[in-house]
Amino acid sequence: MTAIISTAYSRDLGDELRRLREDNTSFGGRAMAVQLGWDPSKVSNIETGKARPTEVDLAQYLATCGKGIDFLQDFGNRYRHAFDLYFAQAPDNLRTLAMVESMARKIFAYEILSIPGLLQTEAYARAQFEETGNVSPDDIEKGVKLRMLRQNIWQRPYRPECVFYVHELALRMRIGDDKVMEDQYLRLLFNAHILRVVPATVKGIAFHSKCTLFEFGKVSPLAYTETDLAKVFAQEEAAVAWSRKLFERLDAVALDEEQSRSKLAEYVSGLREDLHDPRTDLA
Repeated sequence: MTAIISTAYSRDLGDELRRLREDNTSFGGRAMAVQLGWDPSKVSNIETGKARPTEVDLAQYLATCGKGIDFLQDFGNRYRHAFDLYFAQAPDNLRTLAMVESMARKIFAYEILSIPGLLQTEAYARAQFEETGNVSPDDIEKGVKLRMLRQNIWQRPYRPECVFYVHELALRMRIGDDKVMEDQYLRLLFNAHILRVVPATVKGIAFHSKCTLFEFGKVSPLAYTETDLAKVFAQEEAAVAWSRKLFERLDAVALDEEQSRSKLAEYVSGLREDLHDPRTDLA
């Protein structure tokens, strides 16, 4: 077993091993160590993603959990990349992202064309999935449910410190009907203390990819982005440094809290004026 810096993926897969132990054996962590002839710290470090087990260690652990060779090969193929400083996942895999969000002490996020997922209303999230035009009704409902579950971080006793930078293009992008947008604007207005609007006049920054930077208590920071093809996690120093520079630039060009609040209020009042425009009643 080799001690090494942990990654989001190693912590995710380590937690998966812990759940396998709890679901398939009667052993606690210390009893599992006795069963395997290991030091208790070894089980703890593997299950928290702080150390990479050897292939033999992994085989012994999974066999004790009652798993066969096919499971071992599948898990081993995934675990091979557990400590990569760059790794990509399928776009519908939300487990690692949700775990990262739940562990983060600080979250800095930048969105250009969409409201950040952690601040979306359920109706907006559903309308956004529907707008893509290539998602089945069942997958839409699954996606909405998972996105809402991610928002459970707001119920934590110690919530992460967050700053969401949202380009004004995202506010202008109408998703769903007017009611959907009004409720979404109000949700943002309620959370204006953690939201900074990047004015539409700031064009250059709109050409950057959306990005999120996660900071933790005792593990390395992590940069994250996503496309329709993959979710990308980067823990390499250059990627984190690039992300920090992006957020420094955003902090310099974004509206401050009160200005952002006023801008959001403009969108709410503008939408309500459209709804009550008497010209819409003319024949």
